[in-house]
Amino acid sequence: MGGLVRQLSRLRGSLHWGLFRGLSSAAGHTEVRVTHLEGHNAGIAEIIMCRPRARNSLGKLFVNEFFHCVDSLRHDGGVRVVVVRSAVPGVFCAGADLKERAQMGNSEASLFVQSLRKLMNEIAALPMPTIAAVDGYALGGGLELALACDLRVAASSAKLGLIETTRGLLPGAGGSQRLPRLVGIGLAKELIFTGRQIEGTQAFQIGLVNDSVPQNDEGNSAYKKALELAHEILPQAPVAVRMAKLAMNKGSEVDIASGMAIEGMCYGQVIPTKDRLEGMAAFQEKRPPRYTGE
Repeated sequence: MGGLVRQLSRLRGSLHWGLFRGLSSAAGHTEVRVTHLEGHNAGIAEIIMCRPRARNSLGKLFVNEFFHCVDSLRHDGGVRVVVVRSAVPGVFCAGADLKERAQMGNSEASLFVQSLRKLMNEIAALPMPTIAAVDGYALGGGLELALACDLRVAASSAKLGLIETTRGLLPGAGGSQRLPRLVGIGLAKELIFTGRQIEGTQAFQIGLVNDSVPQNDEGNSAYKKALELAHEILPQAPVAVRMAKLAMNKGSEVDIASGMAIEGMCYGQVIPTKDRLEGMAAFQEKRPPRYTGE
């Protein structure tokens, strides 16, 4: 079964990339890349967005490279947490590349939005926890990208908003579905109908982000807080964390009885693991557990 899942995942990824076949970075510049941290940060991988002239807007090449990054992490057992961050000061992701979008016909634009929706779903489906570090503007598709992550940390001065209605559009990459689950349907409608932008402090107050921190002189306070949060996750049993994520994600899509059944199946996956035995032994021996993900 595991082999079949991997084959389907690779096929799904190749279909997505097929939408952008032939694209390549100018002068070898990479707009989105993966970095695996080392030392005391080992186990943390970062997806780093770096398209400064376009404020990390969601262009074809950007999306294509993001797909590659996600696919490279999907079956990486050495990665316990993924942090999504920007290397562009003052911006997380400014949303759609409107200049590029203006050159598309209706059918091409529709296909591109479908690819964005698939990308957000692929991010959400990564087996390990994901944390969005929002140190600047996260607007439209940029906020939808953050919403696709499990956790979000924002600088207090960051600007967040689903602004699509101000451009004659509506959130098309999952934002209209994920936002109500976080802040409630009434407030989600208010934010989407008005296209309002809110700061990180208010985003925390309404439950849109998990934490909001004052911005520092380096402009990376959310990133630093995201690393702190990642370090709280790192010591925990990787299989248990991944199964807990799966249970919550899939369980939230169905009724409570079906959700309980999904939880039971996920729980069954951790029973035969070495990590479970290690956790019990560490408790009895009154020492920190040493989990290996097995």
